[in-house]
Amino acid sequence: MDEFVIQTDGLTKRYKNVVAVDDLSMEMRRGRVYGLLGPNASGKTTIMGLLLGLLRPSSGTFSLFGSRDGHEESLRRVGAIIESPSFYPYLSGLQNLKYFQIISGGGSEGELESLIDRVGLAGRSDDLFRTYSLGMKQRLGIAYALLGDPDLVFLDEPTNGLDPEGMIEVRELIRSLGDGNRTVLLSSHLLHEVEQVCDSVTIISKGRLIAQGEVSQLVAMAGSEQIRTKTTDNSKARQILSALDWVEDVDTHEDSLLVTAPIERSSELTAALARSEVYVAEMVPVRRSLEEYFLEVTGHGEAIPQ
Repeated sequence: MDEFVIQTDGLTKRYKNVVAVDDLSMEMRRGRVYGLLGPNASGKTTIMGLLLGLLRPSSGTFSLFGSRDGHEESLRRVGAIIESPSFYPYLSGLQNLKYFQIISGGGSEGELESLIDRVGLAGRSDDLFRTYSLGMKQRLGIAYALLGDPDLVFLDEPTNGLDPEGMIEVRELIRSLGDGNRTVLLSSHLLHEVEQVCDSVTIISKGRLIAQGEVSQLVAMAGSEQIRTKTTDNSKARQILSALDWVEDVDTHEDSLLVTAPIERSSELTAALARSEVYVAEMVPVRRSLEEYFLEVTGHGEAIPQ
Protein backbone atom coordinates (compact mmCIF):
# COMPACT_ATOMS: atom_id res chain seq x y z
CA MET A 1 0.00 0.00 0.00
CA ASP A 2 1.37 3.44 -0.96
CA GLU A 3 2.24 5.51 2.11
CA PHE A 4 2.42 8.76 0.14
CA VAL A 5 -0.25 9.34 -2.48
CA ILE A 6 1.21 12.67 -3.65
CA GLN A 7 4.82 13.87 -3.45
CA THR A 8 6.29 16.95 -5.12
CA ASP A 9 9.91 18.09 -5.15
CA GLY A 10 10.70 21.64 -6.28
CA LEU A 11 7.67 21.65 -8.58
CA THR A 12 7.60 24.89 -10.59
CA LYS A 13 5.42 26.30 -13.36
CA ARG A 14 6.29 29.53 -15.19
CA TYR A 15 4.33 31.45 -17.79
CA LYS A 16 6.91 33.79 -19.34
CA ASN A 17 7.57 36.29 -16.53
CA VAL A 18 4.88 34.92 -14.19
CA VAL A 19 5.72 32.14 -11.71
CA ALA A 20 2.41 30.38 -10.99
CA VAL A 21 3.91 27.60 -8.85
CA ASP A 22 7.26 28.25 -7.20
CA ASP A 23 9.51 25.43 -5.95
CA LEU A 24 6.69 23.45 -4.33
CA SER A 25 7.65 20.46 -2.16
CA MET A 26 4.88 18.66 -0.28
CA GLU A 27 3.67 15.19 0.74
CA MET A 28 0.18 13.79 1.19
CA ARG A 29 -0.66 10.42 2.74
CA ARG A 30 -3.41 7.92 2.04
CA GLY A 31 -6.84 8.08 3.68
CA ARG A 32 -7.08 11.77 4.57
CA VAL A 33 -8.82 14.95 3.40
CA TYR A 34 -6.24 17.60 2.49
CA GLY A 35 -6.95 21.26 1.97
CA LEU A 36 -5.03 23.30 -0.59
CA LEU A 37 -5.71 26.75 0.82
CA GLY A 38 -4.90 30.13 -0.66
CA PRO A 39 -6.44 33.28 -2.11
CA ASN A 40 -7.66 33.39 -5.69
CA ALA A 41 -4.79 33.27 -8.22
CA SER A 42 -2.43 31.76 -5.64
CA GLY A 43 -1.64 28.74 -7.85
CA LYS A 44 -4.04 26.12 -6.47
CA THR A 45 -5.68 25.16 -9.78
CA THR A 46 -2.28 25.17 -11.52
CA ILE A 47 -0.95 22.70 -8.93
CA MET A 48 -3.88 20.37 -9.61
CA GLY A 49 -3.37 20.73 -13.36
CA LEU A 50 0.30 19.74 -12.99
CA LEU A 51 -0.52 16.68 -10.86
CA LEU A 52 -3.20 15.58 -13.33
CA GLY A 53 -0.87 15.90 -16.33
CA LEU A 54 -2.91 18.73 -17.85
CA LEU A 55 0.10 21.05 -17.58
CA ARG A 56 3.81 20.37 -18.01
CA PRO A 57 6.07 21.57 -15.16
CA SER A 58 8.83 24.06 -15.96
CA SER A 59 11.06 22.30 -13.44
CA GLY A 60 10.90 19.96 -10.47
CA THR A 61 9.27 16.55 -10.16
CA PHE A 62 6.22 14.88 -8.65
CA SER A 63 4.90 11.38 -8.09
CA LEU A 64 1.48 9.81 -7.62
CA PHE A 65 1.23 6.63 -5.53
CA GLY A 66 5.02 6.53 -5.19
CA SER A 67 5.69 6.32 -8.94
CA ARG A 68 7.34 9.01 -11.06
CA ASP A 69 6.89 6.84 -14.15
CA GLY A 70 3.76 5.56 -15.84
CA HIS A 71 1.72 8.66 -15.06
CA GLU A 72 -1.12 7.44 -17.29
CA GLU A 73 -1.43 4.29 -15.20
CA SER A 74 -1.47 6.32 -11.97
CA LEU A 75 -4.25 8.53 -13.34
CA ARG A 76 -6.50 5.47 -13.63
CA ARG A 77 -6.64 5.63 -9.83
CA VAL A 78 -7.64 9.31 -9.79
CA GLY A 79 -10.97 11.14 -10.02
CA ALA A 80 -11.19 14.91 -10.42
CA ILE A 81 -13.31 18.00 -10.91
CA ILE A 82 -11.29 21.02 -12.01
CA GLU A 83 -13.23 24.29 -11.95
CA SER A 84 -16.94 23.87 -12.86
CA PRO A 85 -18.33 20.42 -13.77
CA SER A 86 -19.58 20.23 -17.38
CA PHE A 87 -22.25 17.80 -18.50
CA TYR A 88 -24.65 17.39 -21.41
CA PRO A 89 -27.68 19.59 -20.63
CA TYR A 90 -30.23 17.43 -22.52
CA LEU A 91 -29.25 14.21 -20.80
CA SER A 92 -30.42 13.27 -17.32
CA GLY A 93 -28.00 13.13 -14.41
CA LEU A 94 -27.98 9.33 -14.59
CA GLN A 95 -27.47 9.32 -18.37
CA ASN A 96 -24.54 11.71 -18.05
CA LEU A 97 -22.89 9.48 -15.47
CA LYS A 98 -23.52 6.39 -17.59
CA TYR A 99 -21.94 8.05 -20.63
CA PHE A 100 -18.77 8.94 -18.73
CA GLN A 101 -18.70 5.49 -17.15
CA ILE A 102 -18.72 3.89 -20.61
CA ILE A 103 -15.99 6.07 -22.12
CA SER A 104 -13.79 5.54 -19.07
CA GLY A 105 -13.86 1.77 -19.37
CA GLY A 106 -17.28 0.67 -18.22
CA GLY A 107 -18.80 -0.39 -14.93
CA SER A 108 -22.00 -1.70 -13.45
CA GLU A 109 -25.48 -0.21 -13.22
CA GLY A 110 -25.19 -0.80 -9.48
CA GLU A 111 -22.21 1.56 -9.28
CA LEU A 112 -24.25 4.35 -10.87
CA GLU A 113 -27.18 3.83 -8.51
CA SER A 114 -24.84 3.75 -5.53
CA LEU A 115 -23.12 6.99 -6.54
CA ILE A 116 -26.41 8.77 -7.26
CA ASP A 117 -27.63 7.76 -3.83
CA ARG A 118 -24.39 8.74 -2.11
CA VAL A 119 -24.45 12.30 -3.46
CA GLY A 120 -28.13 12.74 -2.60
CA LEU A 121 -29.62 12.79 -6.12
CA ALA A 122 -31.67 9.58 -5.95
CA GLY A 123 -34.96 11.44 -6.45
CA ARG A 124 -33.69 13.55 -9.36
CA SER A 125 -31.41 11.19 -11.30
CA ASP A 126 -33.83 10.95 -14.25
CA ASP A 127 -34.30 14.72 -14.55
CA LEU A 128 -32.42 16.63 -17.24
CA PHE A 129 -29.12 18.15 -16.15
CA ARG A 130 -30.22 21.60 -17.33
CA THR A 131 -32.98 21.59 -14.68
CA TYR A 132 -30.51 21.03 -11.82
CA SER A 133 -29.68 23.71 -9.30
CA LEU A 134 -26.02 24.69 -8.92
CA GLY A 135 -25.73 22.55 -5.80
CA MET A 136 -27.13 19.52 -7.62
CA LYS A 137 -24.70 20.07 -10.49
CA GLN A 138 -21.80 20.14 -8.04
CA ARG A 139 -22.99 16.93 -6.40
CA LEU A 140 -23.30 15.24 -9.79
CA GLY A 141 -19.74 16.41 -10.48
CA ILE A 142 -18.57 14.70 -7.31
CA ALA A 143 -20.38 11.51 -8.37
CA TYR A 144 -18.51 11.73 -11.69
CA ALA A 145 -15.19 12.10 -9.84
CA LEU A 146 -16.02 8.92 -7.88
CA LEU A 147 -16.61 6.75 -10.95
CA GLY A 148 -14.39 3.67 -10.80
CA ASP A 149 -13.89 4.06 -7.02
CA PRO A 150 -10.64 6.12 -7.28
CA ASP A 151 -7.97 6.12 -4.57
CA LEU A 152 -7.36 9.85 -5.00
CA VAL A 153 -9.94 12.58 -5.68
CA PHE A 154 -9.21 16.20 -6.69
CA LEU A 155 -11.94 18.75 -5.99
CA ASP A 156 -11.32 22.31 -7.16
CA GLU A 157 -13.46 24.89 -5.31
CA PRO A 158 -16.48 22.54 -5.14
CA THR A 159 -18.69 24.95 -3.16
CA ASN A 160 -18.15 28.01 -5.37
CA GLY A 161 -21.40 29.87 -5.94
CA LEU A 162 -23.51 27.69 -3.63
CA ASP A 163 -25.98 29.06 -1.11
CA PRO A 164 -25.32 28.29 2.60
CA GLU A 165 -27.50 25.16 2.59
CA GLY A 166 -25.80 23.84 -0.54
CA MET A 167 -22.38 24.50 0.99
CA ILE A 168 -23.25 22.48 4.09
CA GLU A 169 -24.51 19.53 2.02
CA VAL A 170 -21.43 19.44 -0.22
CA ARG A 171 -19.03 19.85 2.72
CA GLU A 172 -20.63 16.92 4.57
CA LEU A 173 -20.32 14.82 1.42
CA ILE A 174 -16.63 15.72 0.99
CA ARG A 175 -15.92 14.95 4.64
CA SER A 176 -17.32 11.43 4.15
CA LEU A 177 -15.15 10.78 1.08
CA GLY A 178 -11.96 10.66 3.15
CA ASP A 179 -13.17 7.65 5.13
CA GLY A 180 -11.14 4.48 4.61
CA ASN A 181 -8.23 4.46 2.16
CA ARG A 182 -9.29 7.23 -0.20
CA THR A 183 -7.40 10.54 -0.23
CA VAL A 184 -9.16 13.80 -1.10
CA LEU A 185 -7.37 16.98 -2.17
CA LEU A 186 -9.71 19.95 -1.78
CA SER A 187 -8.74 23.30 -3.28
CA SER A 188 -10.43 26.25 -1.60
CA HIS A 189 -10.03 29.93 -0.79
CA LEU A 190 -12.51 29.62 2.10
CA LEU A 191 -10.77 29.32 5.48
CA HIS A 192 -13.88 28.19 7.31
CA GLU A 193 -14.51 25.44 4.76
CA VAL A 194 -11.00 24.00 5.06
CA GLU A 195 -11.10 24.15 8.85
CA GLN A 196 -14.44 22.26 8.90
CA VAL A 197 -13.69 19.62 6.29
CA CYS A 198 -9.96 18.87 6.17
CA ASP A 199 -7.59 16.82 8.33
CA SER A 200 -4.50 18.59 7.02
CA VAL A 201 -3.88 21.80 5.10
CA THR A 202 -1.27 23.14 2.72
CA ILE A 203 -1.25 26.95 2.62
CA ILE A 204 -0.20 28.50 -0.70
CA SER A 205 0.51 32.17 -1.34
CA LYS A 206 1.73 33.52 -4.71
CA GLY A 207 2.60 29.99 -5.82
CA ARG A 208 4.79 29.23 -2.80
CA LEU A 209 4.26 26.81 0.06
CA ILE A 210 3.79 28.84 3.25
CA ALA A 211 2.90 26.06 5.70
CA GLN A 212 1.70 22.47 5.80
CA GLY A 213 0.39 20.33 8.63
CA GLU A 214 -2.57 19.08 10.65
CA VAL A 215 -5.29 21.70 10.93
CA SER A 216 -5.31 21.36 14.73
CA GLN A 217 -1.51 21.73 14.92
CA LEU A 218 -1.45 24.81 12.71
CA VAL A 219 -4.23 26.40 14.74
CA ALA A 220 -2.30 25.65 17.95
CA MET A 221 0.74 27.39 16.45
CA ALA A 222 -1.25 30.58 15.96
CA GLY A 223 -0.31 31.70 19.46
CA SER A 224 -0.65 30.96 23.16
CA GLU A 225 -3.76 29.27 24.53
CA GLN A 226 -6.37 31.49 26.11
CA ILE A 227 -9.27 31.09 28.53
CA ARG A 228 -12.22 33.45 28.81
CA THR A 229 -13.77 33.71 32.28
CA LYS A 230 -16.40 35.69 34.16
CA THR A 231 -16.16 35.93 37.95
CA THR A 232 -17.93 37.49 40.91
CA ASP A 233 -15.23 40.17 41.04
CA ASN A 234 -13.31 40.61 37.79
CA SER A 235 -11.08 43.40 39.12
CA LYS A 236 -9.85 41.30 42.03
CA ALA A 237 -9.63 38.20 39.82
CA ARG A 238 -7.33 40.03 37.41
CA GLN A 239 -4.93 40.87 40.24
CA ILE A 240 -4.94 37.27 41.53
CA LEU A 241 -4.40 35.64 38.15
CA SER A 242 -1.74 38.14 37.05
CA ALA A 243 0.32 37.12 40.09
CA LEU A 244 0.53 33.47 38.96
CA ASP A 245 3.94 32.91 37.34
CA TRP A 246 2.57 30.51 34.71
CA VAL A 247 -0.09 32.97 33.50
CA GLU A 248 1.31 35.03 30.62
CA ASP A 249 -1.28 37.78 30.52
CA VAL A 250 -4.74 38.82 31.77
CA ASP A 251 -6.84 41.30 29.77
CA THR A 252 -10.30 42.68 30.31
CA HIS A 253 -12.62 41.95 27.39
CA GLU A 254 -16.13 43.44 27.74
CA ASP A 255 -17.55 41.77 30.88
CA SER A 256 -14.98 38.94 30.90
CA LEU A 257 -11.30 38.32 31.51
CA LEU A 258 -9.14 36.86 28.75
CA VAL A 259 -6.43 34.79 30.42
CA THR A 260 -3.38 33.66 28.44
CA ALA A 261 -2.51 30.34 30.06
CA PRO A 262 -2.53 26.59 29.26
CA ILE A 263 -6.11 25.40 28.88
CA GLU A 264 -5.37 22.19 30.79
CA ARG A 265 -4.62 24.29 33.90
CA SER A 266 -8.11 25.85 34.00
CA SER A 267 -8.94 24.06 37.25
CA GLU A 268 -5.89 25.68 38.89
CA LEU A 269 -7.19 29.10 37.89
CA THR A 270 -10.51 28.30 39.53
CA ALA A 271 -8.78 27.07 42.68
CA ALA A 272 -6.56 30.17 42.95
CA LEU A 273 -9.60 32.44 42.69
CA ALA A 274 -11.64 30.41 45.19
CA ARG A 275 -8.87 30.71 47.82
CA SER A 276 -9.43 34.45 47.72
CA GLU A 277 -13.22 34.07 47.72
CA VAL A 278 -13.60 35.01 44.05
CA TYR A 279 -15.85 32.54 42.27
CA VAL A 280 -16.11 31.61 38.60
CA ALA A 281 -19.46 32.13 36.87
CA GLU A 282 -18.23 31.07 33.44
CA MET A 283 -14.99 29.67 32.00
CA VAL A 284 -14.45 28.57 28.39
CA PRO A 285 -11.35 27.89 26.29
CA VAL A 286 -10.75 30.28 23.39
CA ARG A 287 -9.94 28.28 20.27
CA ARG A 288 -7.66 29.84 17.71
CA SER A 289 -8.93 29.79 14.15
CA LEU A 290 -7.22 28.84 10.92
CA GLU A 291 -7.79 32.42 9.80
CA GLU A 292 -5.56 33.74 12.60
CA TYR A 293 -2.81 31.33 11.61
CA PHE A 294 -3.16 32.18 7.92
CA LEU A 295 -2.87 35.91 8.61
CA GLU A 296 0.15 35.30 10.82
CA VAL A 297 2.16 33.22 8.34
CA THR A 298 1.34 35.48 5.39
CA GLY A 299 2.26 38.63 7.28
CA HIS A 300 -1.37 39.78 7.65
CA GLY A 301 -1.22 40.85 4.05
CA GLU A 302 -3.78 38.58 2.43
CA ALA A 303 -6.99 38.09 4.31
CA ILE A 304 -9.23 35.76 2.36
CA PRO A 305 -12.99 35.56 2.65
CA GLN A 306 -15.00 33.20 4.78
